[in-house]
Amino acid sequence: MRWFVLCVMLVIGGAREGLTAELVMVESPGCEWCELWDQEIGNIYHKTDEARIAPLRKVDMADVDELDLKGIRPVIYTPTFILINKGQEVGRINGYPGDDHFWGLLDLLIAKLDVKTNKNRDKS
Repeated sequence: MRWFVLCVMLVIGGAREGLTAELVMVESPGCEWCELWDQEIGNIYHKTDEARIAPLRKVDMADVDELDLKGIRPVIYTPTFILINKGQEVGRINGYPGDDHFWGLLDLLIAKLDVKTNKNRDKS
């Protein structure tokens, strides 16, 4: 299912065309779940179709208020993965539920991004 959704987005939506999406990972020093994500996914994320749609940006929890992330809901714990498109929060994954669950949840968020992108194009 994951590959199907991504392929449809790449073919129909022109996934990077005019899209300003990113996946923001909010982390904190000593966070063992952040470290586990880095070990299991962090080294390969940049090579995936998901990264072409939503490149990863890591942000320290202490720096969230100082960055251009004013339009997002507060982050309570780490890791938190926030899918942002054009400065707006599309959705988030709170915590790291493991490799399989992470990819499935990220695919659901990316599918929302595609719907929002298509709605924005329809208004043009």
